[in-house]
Amino acid sequence: MTTDRAGSMPPVSVFMTVRNEERDLGECVERILAQDYAGEIEVVVAVGPSHDRTREIADGLAAAHPTVTIVDNPTGLTPQGLNAAIAAATHDYLVRADGHALFPPDYLTRIVTALADTGAANVGGRMAPEGVSPFGRAVARAMSSRFGIGGAAFHTGGVAGPQLTVYLGAFRRDALAKIGGYDEHFVRAQDWELNFRLRESGETVWFLPDVAVTYRPRETWKAFATQQYRTGGWRRRVIKRHPETASARYLAPPAVVVASSLGLAAGVIGAFTTPWLLLGLAVPAGYLAGVSAAALWEGRDLDPQARRRLPVAMVTLHGAWGLGFLLS
Repeated sequence: MTTDRAGSMPPVSVFMTVRNEERDLGECVERILAQDYAGEIEVVVAVGPSHDRTREIADGLAAAHPTVTIVDNPTGLTPQGLNAAIAAATHDYLVRADGHALFPPDYLTRIVTALADTGAANVGGRMAPEGVSPFGRAVARAMSSRFGIGGAAFHTGGVAGPQLTVYLGAFRRDALAKIGGYDEHFVRAQDWELNFRLRESGETVWFLPDVAVTYRPRETWKAFATQQYRTGGWRRRVIKRHPETASARYLAPPAVVVASSLGLAAGVIGAFTTPWLLLGLAVPAGYLAGVSAAALWEGRDLDPQARRRLPVAMVTLHGAWGLGFLLS
């Protein structure tokens, strides 16, 4: 590992793209600058058109901190913003951040050390969702539950070592340059698609299960449903581009939507015509019973308000994601 003049760690560029991040952007950047990292830290923020004070906050951060650079992202789209921030960054170790993600104090030290020690192209850890409102806390639990979001290691944990993808991460610039950076076709799911191309190029994506970044999830039903609908749609586009990435985890939500819809339709028809079609209602009823049972277990330590909302968050995650996948 090379060192810089400021200490024992190499200089790093933390890059992000933001839009409508008034709530968390200030705390996010201040936490990055306050890292217990023995090396130079540069922060590059690509700012897209926003309906709140995001640009004002970003400009204020740059005025207060000479190591913060602001670049424009006129499209407002995530991959374009990330590529613009990378292009403006000056260092060879590049750390991905997000406007609603909060680094623990030793985050840079941990992942940059692992990046150098493993030789991986990307090193990252877990997403640790933390909601504020009762529904936000239910969403956070759904997004860290195997029944809610599936078994991806960066959501639910695992062992240290190579993985398909990680949350955010630290990159070697040469590895990103080799594959051309983020594919700007993928408005969502661009992190997963990028890590897929890194692995296809012979590089390693390394997971650190004991490194967790706080993630602030959507706090309302509408915002969460919209997010999951769009994510499901873009996941299908990733599979269309890379068919070999299809798996049971990604096909389960659309399968649940189709099976439950057909079962419900059969039951409605059966109520007016053929009684045996009422058996179709067993499919959505069985699914809802399974969600209720899983929510009771997964939410056993939640506060009562969040616990009551957990089944809704799980059904929304599965249903919106699956519907987006089907209709994309």
